[in-house]
Amino acid sequence: MMVYDLTKFLEDHPGGDEVLLSATGKDATDDFEDVGHSDSARDMMNQYYVGEIDVSTIPKKTAYKPPKQPHYNQDKTSEFIIKLLQFLVPLAILGLAVGIRIYTKSS
Repeated sequence: MMVYDLTKFLEDHPGGDEVLLSATGKDATDDFEDVGHSDSARDMMNQYYVGEIDVSTIPKKTAYKPPKQPHYNQDKTSEFIIKLLQFLVPLAILGLAVGIRIYTKSS
């Protein structure tokens, strides 16, 4: 399998750079052949040729492992209580401070 570095050709590609970028890191033979490139386009590929890949080193099948995610809390009760306390505790402290201030001023 041949490898090409088309970085310098991205801006000049008649089909746009997105076409080339979508084929990055994979076998793009079918993509290239389906378009029906001209002989001059095929000759131009020689200047971008990098080397060959030993296909025996490519894994046959990659096993997908989903990323570990935290357990989904469907109930959300504990989250609600925590948010409520985060609001009420400072409010209670402020109320206590105002109450003490009023009580000590009147004495």
